[in-house]
Amino acid sequence: MKVTLSALDTSESSFTPLVVIELAQDVKEETKEWLKNRIISKKKDGENNDDFLTMAECQFIIKHELENLRAKDENMIPGYPQAKLYPGKSLLRRLLTSGIVVQVFPLHDSEALKKLEDAWYTRLALKYQPIDSIRGYFGETIALYFGFLEYFTFALIPMAVIGLPYYLFVWEDYDKYVIFASFNLIWSTVILEVWKRGCASMTYRWGTLVMKRQFEEPRPGFHGVLGVNSVTGREEPLYSSYKRQLRIYLVSLPFVCICLYFSLYVMMIYFDMETWALALHDSSESEWTSILLYVPSIIYAIVIEIMNRLYRYAAEFLTSWENHRLESAYQNHLVLKVLVFNFLNCFASLFYIAFVLKDMKLLRQSLATLLITSQILNQIVESLLPYWLQRKHGVRVRRKVQALKADVDTTLYEQVILEKEMGTYLGTFDDYLELFLQFGYVSLFSCVYPLAAAFAVLNNFTEVNSDALKMCRVFKRPFAEPSANIGVWQLAFETMSVISVVTNCALIGMSPQVNALFPESKTDLILIVVAVEHALLALKFILAFAIPDKPRHIQMKLARLEFESLEALKQQQMKLVAENLKEEPRESGKEKPS
Repeated sequence: MKVTLSALDTSESSFTPLVVIELAQDVKEETKEWLKNRIISKKKDGENNDDFLTMAECQFIIKHELENLRAKDENMIPGYPQAKLYPGKSLLRRLLTSGIVVQVFPLHDSEALKKLEDAWYTRLALKYQPIDSIRGYFGETIALYFGFLEYFTFALIPMAVIGLPYYLFVWEDYDKYVIFASFNLIWSTVILEVWKRGCASMTYRWGTLVMKRQFEEPRPGFHGVLGVNSVTGREEPLYSSYKRQLRIYLVSLPFVCICLYFSLYVMMIYFDMETWALALHDSSESEWTSILLYVPSIIYAIVIEIMNRLYRYAAEFLTSWENHRLESAYQNHLVLKVLVFNFLNCFASLFYIAFVLKDMKLLRQSLATLLITSQILNQIVESLLPYWLQRKHGVRVRRKVQALKADVDTTLYEQVILEKEMGTYLGTFDDYLELFLQFGYVSLFSCVYPLAAAFAVLNNFTEVNSDALKMCRVFKRPFAEPSANIGVWQLAFETMSVISVVTNCALIGMSPQVNALFPESKTDLILIVVAVEHALLALKFILAFAIPDKPRHIQMKLARLEFESLEALKQQQMKLVAENLKEEPRESGKEKPS
């Protein structure tokens, strides 16, 4: 990218750059002029509201305007006949896919970022995160993720404290695990309900708790024939829902089923490796063969991570191809595809060991290996490796800038060059997915491996700092997105907690100690286990119903706001009626002859 220093020298100007649009080299002048005019034509005259909006909010508005630039009567991008357009096509998406625009990203605010880093992660100490400052810099969606990560980490501490003595002193005593499992099931319900209350308090303070989604704008990737929305009356692309359903059920669903089958096939290969390692250990028992027993689980954990990431790319492509109108619908379908595959890929082997092989020792070993290996891999791949690569790139860029020996201030030039080569943060999806799988490892098989919560706590304390580092120093600054809650992930975690009731009750029912109580009739044992399971599920739903999603004071404030809005609307209507009544006598008086 050719950049002139004079174009970036802002030492004599109060101009603050917000968003960078990187064009390809040698883009034609007529294309630049056309794009500039289209962007400027969207701008409305108004007052200077620099103090009213944060920098993140200004960047979000710019992104919204750029994404909603759509073709009208153009049939191609000026200067590029091969880049075809049709009414309703997103201009920014076509520019990106045609290679005319390389990328669009918001710039970091160096001073604000330094203050945030000092308050967030530069000083290693046990402290709460500056969630409000994170929200002010990165927006509500990322702030809610870090808020949930912090809350979930502290919520795991009771499980870790209780699980440690169980692991040390009552390793094989399944009778005592009944108490631990019951606590786990109540814990998983209570923490999710309490989180909803805390989330409501945060988003109310931020002003995003009540967000109307009925008239959400079409997502940038949505395409179709330009028409008029029957609800809003606005021009926007229209696409048949029938065609979308055909794509989902005839292409996406079969593809997901094939991937699930392949995952199960890989799982059976893993069990063949386990059988081989166990046979080798039995034939020639030694320290090396004892270590070899863990090798199949480690290899399988690495394969699981690779499969999860490859499947994620395929799921994104398919979900985009389905052509969903709303971003919320796109996210829901993507999350559903990924969760189904990840759940089967990560937990199918554990279910098979627990309920088919009924080998509790192998279950403990596999669970511990999968949990610890996945946590180490995620820390390396998501934070440490990108940070190391970014540091090396930063050194090269600084040397290049110093070699210019220019008389002008090159600070902004260096910042743009550095940030444009940074990786792009793809959203909180992978971060929530990591926590979701961790929640599964902790809650599904608590009877067998109560130490899982302790490992999760240790991982999450480092995860907070590594995630903060990657947000501030590894990835480009993401565009802010307003959010009222953690969305479909709340439902995902609640579903996992329901599944944990079934698995824990089944594991307790399979224990030798419990089976010894029913030496003659296994039917009575099954009936009792099912009754206990239903009782615990009923208790979970009662707790979920009894604990309000919003605190009482938030409910009162929302009710007061609704009342004041209705009163203001009523006053406005009465004012209009009074003005109309005043106008009527005047008009009738003019009609009378003098």
